[in-house]
Amino acid sequence: MLEVAAAATVPDGVAAIGIPVIAGVADEDEGGRAALEWPVRPDGVAGAATDAVRALLTDTPDEAWLHGQGFSAAKGTSLALRVASGPPSVLLLGLGPQAGLDLERWRLAAAALVRAAGEGGGTVALVVPDDPPGGALVEVAAAIAEGAMLGTYRFDAYRSTRTPGHVERLVVVGRGEWAEGLRRGAAAAAATAFARDLINTPAGDLTPRVLAERVRERLSGVDGTTVEVWDEHRIAEERLGGLLAVARGSAEPPRLVRASYTPPGQVTETGRHVVLVGKGITFDSGGLSLKPAEGMMTMKTDMSGAAIVLSVLAACADLRVPVKVTAIAPLTENMPGGRAQKPGDVFTARNGATIEVLNTDAEGRLVLADALSLASELSPDAIVDVATLTGAQVIALGKGIAALLGNDRALMESLQEAGDRAGERVWPLPLPDDYREHIDSEVADMKNIGRAREAGTIAAALLLARFVDAVPWAHLDIAGPARSEENSGYVSKGATAFGVRALLDFLAHYPAKGAAG
Repeated sequence: MLEVAAAATVPDGVAAIGIPVIAGVADEDEGGRAALEWPVRPDGVAGAATDAVRALLTDTPDEAWLHGQGFSAAKGTSLALRVASGPPSVLLLGLGPQAGLDLERWRLAAAALVRAAGEGGGTVALVVPDDPPGGALVEVAAAIAEGAMLGTYRFDAYRSTRTPGHVERLVVVGRGEWAEGLRRGAAAAAATAFARDLINTPAGDLTPRVLAERVRERLSGVDGTTVEVWDEHRIAEERLGGLLAVARGSAEPPRLVRASYTPPGQVTETGRHVVLVGKGITFDSGGLSLKPAEGMMTMKTDMSGAAIVLSVLAACADLRVPVKVTAIAPLTENMPGGRAQKPGDVFTARNGATIEVLNTDAEGRLVLADALSLASELSPDAIVDVATLTGAQVIALGKGIAALLGNDRALMESLQEAGDRAGERVWPLPLPDDYREHIDSEVADMKNIGRAREAGTIAAALLLARFVDAVPWAHLDIAGPARSEENSGYVSKGATAFGVRALLDFLAHYPAKGAAG
């Protein structure tokens, strides 16, 4: 992936220099046209860097000229300036208006720089102010690293001819201690890229067994981590009825990955413990309730939750997460084989509850039921599960926002705040008690679907809630934002690994034992 570093001046040999620009407040007397501040603020960036950039330009870009080029400094936009001779090229990067400037704007600006710099490879420089707006310096540095590294992400393992190279190195130019923030952002971006690689891999190659081994290899030798993989025999011994029921129709045996990270020096009995659970359907045909052909085209994405929580676990050591973290990922295909579960079948989950399966395409909640039971048995301080669970989530919130449900308001608020900082938006939905009748079964403790075309996301979460006991729990339904159909900002077409950076931020801010909140 892209390398990130910091420097006091623009290094020699850069291919492009990026200058962030804030859009000023619109002046109604001037027809509502937004004023531009270049670069970033009237006092600018480090003087030597500013002078070096200005010396490259054929003209000093004044406001009228910039508007004439159609550049309004909207967030995520860029404009190439005229230079006397190149390289380097000079690119203005829009941050949007000063009001509400946040970390996401820096991610988008960094992504715009590396994408606009083209495919010539080499090094680019981003000139930043001494006191960057939008957050603390370390947070801005991390956001820049994330945006730049993810903006260059590509999945081309299956191309016979590789696409041309991209920018190889980003240097952040400015006064201040940028190194730690860049390091943290690079670690979060690397975890996101690992998850994207897993999710983008074709399901024929990433079976449950292969996925489990990929994770075992990734965690091998990582300080403070342990990993175990349960095969189908261990899964049966552990009474994971939901996972076995979904796996019955596939020739590929299921797996369950259980990995843990413990901070150096933490005593397990006294330290905080968070369990992450991820849905890992490596391919979802719908089972006997078969999906239409078009609906299956992207179903390799249905193991996003598992890839996300396992990638988060893998990054905990690099980011020095202060709490113990356990990741549990049930892995299986959902196929319509001769032994597949049938609509009307009833199975018993690990905690003894029975579930009537009326639609085999509502399988994610079945494997999560077992995994959440395992999680609650650990008596952690919190459980967070991540799943591409319901089409109703997409209808309710679209492709850009995940649904957040749970039984603990403080936990949900912490996750929402982490999502806001990470640029991964989540929105809370209710879990009303009177909706529990939506999943009442005539023959079992519950059924796996609710009422037709009514509150599908809530009904699925209400089923999950029966498997967490009294542990504080939150559920992230990422069916919409898990996949992108276009390249936009620092998101590439395909898997987004939405949730990796938000969960890492959440864990980094999780309170120590006995702390308020």
